[in-house]
Amino acid sequence: MKKFLSFGLLSLCSFSIYASQCNIDFEKKNYEKALEKCTQKAEQGDANAQTVLGFMYYEGDGIKQDKQKAIYWYTKAAEQGFSSAQYSLGVMYYKGEGLKKDKQKAIYWYTKSAEQGFSSAQFNLALMYYQGDGIEQDKQKAVYWYTKAAKQNHSEAQYNLALMYEKGEGVKQDKEKAIYWYTKSAEQGFASAQFNLAVMYYQDDDIKQDKQKAVYWYIKAAEQNDTKAQYNLAFMYEKGEGVKQDKQKAIYWYTKSAEQGFSSAQFNLAVMYYQDDDIKQDKQKAIYWYTKSAEQGFSSAQLNLAVMYYKGDGIDQDKVKAAYWYTKAAEQGLSISQFNLGQMYYEGDGIKQDKQKAVYWYTKAAEQGLSNAQNNLAIMYDQGNGIKQNKQKAVYWFTKAVEQGLSNAQNNLAKMYNEGDGIEQDKLKAVYLYTKAAEQGFSSAQFNLALMYYEGDGIKPDKQRAVYWFTKAAEQDVSSAQYNLGIMYYEGDGVEQDKSLANNYFKQSCELGFEKACNKLKNN
Repeated sequence: MKKFLSFGLLSLCSFSIYASQCNIDFEKKNYEKALEKCTQKAEQGDANAQTVLGFMYYEGDGIKQDKQKAIYWYTKAAEQGFSSAQYSLGVMYYKGEGLKKDKQKAIYWYTKSAEQGFSSAQFNLALMYYQGDGIEQDKQKAVYWYTKAAKQNHSEAQYNLALMYEKGEGVKQDKEKAIYWYTKSAEQGFASAQFNLAVMYYQDDDIKQDKQKAVYWYIKAAEQNDTKAQYNLAFMYEKGEGVKQDKQKAIYWYTKSAEQGFSSAQFNLAVMYYQDDDIKQDKQKAIYWYTKSAEQGFSSAQLNLAVMYYKGDGIDQDKVKAAYWYTKAAEQGLSISQFNLGQMYYEGDGIKQDKQKAVYWYTKAAEQGLSNAQNNLAIMYDQGNGIKQNKQKAVYWFTKAVEQGLSNAQNNLAKMYNEGDGIEQDKLKAVYLYTKAAEQGFSSAQFNLALMYYEGDGIKPDKQRAVYWFTKAAEQDVSSAQYNLGIMYYEGDGVEQDKSLANNYFKQSCELGFEKACNKLKNN
């Protein structure tokens, strides 16, 4: 929730109650004459002149700045009940300008001014009650004074009051009143109100959605350089939400926001330059904006930048930089970066091999549910590779990956059940898991399943199914599957004998380097 505390002293015309010569000369910037006339009137007890004189000393207008004298004259006018002087004196006590900071006295003078209807004093007083700043927090009183100022068209008070109605702070939640006060503030050009109003029209569940109004108010705020409004407006143009899709306008507004340093806009702009079909691809610009976003800690930008450095995609390949950006994203918890970094450490790919670090990053990604990381971590536990062998942990992480349907994990866990390796042997579970992986096209599982059907290993022999799964694996160039099919067709084992087809399978297997198949061809 944004809050705005007004500290600036009001201009003279805002607190003048009559056009004395003192005022006229000051307005014309005839400061020498204004000083003479205002001093004369002030010394005679004229509160307006005292306030003008206080302002001149405060600002150093036509005279050497002297905040103690500003306090003196503001106090004189304030004690006579002059509201703008009371407000200005409150500001100086709050900020500790020309005197010791004293928030209780600031509250005292703000209250005096606010009770006379001075809107800026009402606003500042409300803000202090809201924040418990120098006074016991009291959100009901904050609402009271914001309302007083809002009714006088104080745009920031209208905005803050709308926030309180929207959130139900110090007042019963009322989204319609929030809309009302946001609108009042927005119509005066207050960018934050325009932005919040657009957000409510776009997505508030308690308000009738109106994306056209959302676009309207985003435009108003965006034209005032509100970075988030520029970003949201760009998104709506990109997706065609509430407005006709226009990728060029999306680029325009993303760029406006990105140039102000908004990392999400920088990221989206990079994505569009990299891969949007309606925008001319420009990988250099993509890299530029990914880098800008990444340097601000935007994890997805760090990941994408790392990928581009790793592949040499639009930039010279640099695996050291890839590892750097993967690390930055991984440290923020981005599971894909953790996994990719784990792989680089495991393989020593562009970075010194370190299997302990591979285990560390695989674990981080696995704990977030990334199935490939769970599978790789399980393999390392199974083999005792980079970590002490632990079959139970291998089973645990394979199971986690299996629950997400990862085919190679299904195959790996099936093998452990089939062999009773680190877990009680269970051939039926092995068949079940091999089948799950085989149905997803995992060739090793197809071959292993075919063997179990062929041999009747833990399941009723079924050579037709064996042929089916051998064939599936053979189509993926599994040389041992091709060899076994060759044997079955050559001997007519569970299938009609066909030596020509058998020799074809032997040839395919031999070409893949399977020596037994080559020997068969020679002997045939």
